[in-house]
Amino acid sequence: MTEFSEEQRLAFEAAAFRRLVEHLRGSDVQNIDLMNLAGFCRNCLSNWYREAAENSGIAMSKEESREIIYGMPYEEWRSRHQRDASAEQQAAFVRNRPKE
Repeated sequence: MTEFSEEQRLAFEAAAFRRLVEHLRGSDVQNIDLMNLAGFCRNCLSNWYREAAENSGIAMSKEESREIIYGMPYEEWRSRHQRDASAEQQAAFVRNRPKE
């Protein structure tokens, strides 16, 4: 495996994350479908982003982190893009969610 410096690794990871976020902003895939297929969605990414900020001592609200990931306020994104989940999507979500 190619060796990278810590700085290079962080830069590559950040670039990949930015590309993922841009891809999701341009995609009409629904969050429930992301959850059902991949086990995470845009809201998960925004939560992870907020947790990383807070772990670094930077307070961030849920709304702020969602706007960073969605590229607009969450409620605006929802009104523009979110559709009601079908019965099949909801059933798959229940089947696929982690057991506690």
